[in-house]
Amino acid sequence: MTTLETNGITLNYEDTGGDGRAVVLIHGWPLSGASWSAQKEVLVEAGYRVIAYDRRGFGASDKPEDGYDYDTFAADLAGLLESLDVEDATLVGFSMGGGEVARYLANHGGDRVRSGVFAGAVPPYLLKTDDNPDGGLSDDDVEGMQNGARSNREEFLRDFLTNFYSANGELAVSQERVDASYELSTQASDEAVVACIAAFGRTDFRGDVSSISQPCLVIHGSADAVVPFEVSGQRTAEMLENSTLVVVENGPHGFNVSHAEEFNRALLDFLAR
Repeated sequence: MTTLETNGITLNYEDTGGDGRAVVLIHGWPLSGASWSAQKEVLVEAGYRVIAYDRRGFGASDKPEDGYDYDTFAADLAGLLESLDVEDATLVGFSMGGGEVARYLANHGGDRVRSGVFAGAVPPYLLKTDDNPDGGLSDDDVEGMQNGARSNREEFLRDFLTNFYSANGELAVSQERVDASYELSTQASDEAVVACIAAFGRTDFRGDVSSISQPCLVIHGSADAVVPFEVSGQRTAEMLENSTLVVVENGPHGFNVSHAEEFNRALLDFLAR
């Protein structure tokens, strides 16, 4: 891993290099770029240049007190792509990382981006409002999550990550995998953990998603109990101008780990087009 300066902070990232097209991996909450371990080697073996980074506040990146909003996250991503002179890239956003894909393309254009992937991703809009009755979270839900993270962070995140990897009430990975993900979460600052709940829970990406013209893969687990398919993946696929939809049967939220073979196959098939 190495670092670069962008948008007033230092981002920690890994770049495998090579002559292949770039695949930029954007992690979910409350993890880090290390959460893509089940994808990195497969993508490199297929000939792609793989770039994975830690979002501000997470992993080994800087942990400022503010900037935990999607305009800032997208600006951080723009700085990464510019600093590494990345072109013709595919942006792969998992969970809250899908918000970066949508907001980056809306705010910064697609000159450097060939395609996008929304993997168990939070767009188009999680919050239930009068004009978004199909959202999955109420204001009370968002506040409850934030209060849980503030009052007993360890217990809250351990419970969250168990649900993260569970399908139909059953854990779909080993307990060791859950524990390893918890260890990744310990690197995040308290400010980032709490503020990002509001960011992914309350940000409206509907306009962003509708503006995307690049081809996109929407891949989602059918048993996702954190970001349900009907709330997010299904609606995103319908809003996109050019989308391919893959639903992984019995996949939990963390299906890039629990169903890595199916996830990777769908991703490689999309990248090869």
